[in-house]
Formats: sequence, C-alpha cells, structure tokens
Amino acid sequence: MLARIRSLTSHVPSFQSLLPFAFVATPPQSLPAPMPKKSTTSAATSRHFSTKRTRSALKAEEVPDEDSPPQSTTTSASTSASTSATTSASTPSPKKKKKKAATPPPSKPLPIPSDFEELYSLVAELRADNTAPVDTDGAEALALSSDPATFRYQTLIALMLSSQTKDAMVGQAMRRMQAHPGGLTIANVAAMPSETLKELIYGVGFHNNKTKYIKEATDVCVSLGNDIPKTAEGLCDLPGVGPKMAHIVMSIAWGEVSGIGVDTHMHRMFNILGWVKSKNPEQTRVQLESWLPKQYWDKINLLWVGFGQETQQQKEKSLRKALACSKPKLALKLMKRVGLDYNSEGKRYGLEEEIKEAIGK
Repeated sequence: MLARIRSLTSHVPSFQSLLPFAFVATPPQSLPAPMPKKSTTSAATSRHFSTKRTRSALKAEEVPDEDSPPQSTTTSASTSASTSATTSASTPSPKKKKKKAATPPPSKPLPIPSDFEELYSLVAELRADNTAPVDTDGAEALALSSDPATFRYQTLIALMLSSQTKDAMVGQAMRRMQAHPGGLTIANVAAMPSETLKELIYGVGFHNNKTKYIKEATDVCVSLGNDIPKTAEGLCDLPGVGPKMAHIVMSIAWGEVSGIGVDTHMHRMFNILGWVKSKNPEQTRVQLESWLPKQYWDKINLLWVGFGQETQQQKEKSLRKALACSKPKLALKLMKRVGLDYNSEGKRYGLEEEIKEAIGK
C-alpha cells in the first residue's frame, strides 16, 4: 500500500515547480543603515532651545533651595563649559563705582563773545520779575530752616531731588518732607525708614534711586557732625551728586563760588548762541569758566535756567515780556534762536500786530 501511494505522488508536480521563478530560501542579509533624516529645525530655532535650556539652568543656579541636598550632575565637560561661558556672558560682573575723569580745561582761554554783555543784560531785564518755576521751586527758594546746618542740608536735598524732575514736583516733595513730623533734618531722615522717605518723595524722577542716595548721603552728613561736606569735591563724593549740584550747593549753602552749575537749559542755549562748543553740560561748564568773568558765576545759573523755562513752558508770558522790554526786537530774535517761534506763537495768542511792529523797528 505504501509503495502504491509513493508511485502516485511521484507524478504530482511540486508547488515550487509551478511558480515562474525559483523560490529558493536564502539566509537573511543585514539591511543597510537608514539615511539620517534631514533636520527641519533651523539653526536659529536650535539656538533658541539651547538658550532656553541654558536660561533654565541659570535660573536654577541663581535661586538654590537651601533645604534640599546638593544634586549630582551628569552634565558633560563640553556642556559645562558652554553653560559657564553663557553664564559669564549673560550675567555681567558687578561694576565698581568709578569717578569720572575731570573734563580738562581748554588749552587756552576762550575769548569773551562779542554779544555776551548785551544778551546777558537783556535776559537779566526779562527775568527781573522772578516768576519762572525755578524762582519758587528751585533750591534757592526751598531751604527754609533758620538753623544753618539744616538750611544747608535742605539745599542739598532739594538739588538731589531736582535731577530729571520739574521744579514744581521738587517743590511738592520738599514741602511734604518739611511738614513731616520731625521735619527735614539730618537726624530725622537718618532715623526714617526708607519706605517712609520713598512715600514722601514719590513723584520725583527715579524716586527709588533717590531714596537710596539720600539715605546714604545723610549717613555721611551724620559722620561729619550733622552737616554737609564743605567742599565741592566732598559733595561730588556723595551718591547722586554731580558737579552741577555741588557748585550750586557751595554757592547757596556755604556762600562760596567754586564753579558754575550748568544744567541742560544752559548747555542747549549756550551752544545755540555760540558761546561754547560742547557735547554735554560738563564740557559747557569748563568752557564757560574759561572766559566768563567770575562775578557772574553764582548768578548765571538761576538767571538763564529761568529764561529757558519760561521760553519753553510759558510762551505767552515770554512774548509779552519781550514786547514790553527795552529792546523788543532783540528779545524776540533771542527767543527765536533758543526755540520760541514768535510768529506761530504770536498768532496763537493774538500778538501778531505787536510782533510785526516790534520786528519792523
């Protein structure tokens, strides 16, 4: 029976023979490694995420958890170096306070401008009414104490508050401090909490910084026997005090003319008039001191700061004063040179005819 079955199956074609090709089993071969996919992330995006990771690491370093144990790190040497470099680049080292180098005087004294006497006298005439903001809220007007040391201290504080702040706001802050229990004295401010001082001077420019500067300067005054420094150099060593403030304080508080206090009004106008050729108020001061007779040094600041304030902030009043002065044509032309357009402003205030008549003279 078995032999019969074998004879029958020998005539049946195999499955492989029916295929059009030989189906030969071959051992599996190793496939080639797949080509790496081209990254679609741009270099800028990569830098962004890298920076983001670095910032996260820095943030963790800046505010460590003191209660948690130190964590081990698996950061590679190259990553550590990169993070260290990024840290040093993004976190600048604290700067040491350096004194600015003094502006050298001109190699030779500048000549007195030919129009100085005429223009100075004209501005003095225009300012004779003392109605500019600086006349009521400037340092000369705000120190009220009858005690000499307190008077000097209040003069210093008024000038420290005046930086980047209009005089009216300085006046408000000074009066709040003077009305505060204990008054505006060295002892009272030294004992005053910084938050209280900050509330009293709120509204002046950079009041947070000025709070710190006033407290530090007051501590110096305490160390000097409850008085302010007696020299311009000593005043300039106080935080927040520069040459302009120092020279004005010396003039008002100590009655000593140590230099000219030059503000932005004076710097702008004196360059326009050609009296100096400077890039900042300190250069203006140095050049001005090289030719201005010393008899004018303690008066020129108040006079010209007030003139600048009026021509910028009180234009109608300035025009009317010019028309009423002894030299209206010269006064109007001076005002135009420093930025007051008497034609457009005259039209606004109904002064066209008077201005035309004055200019035509």
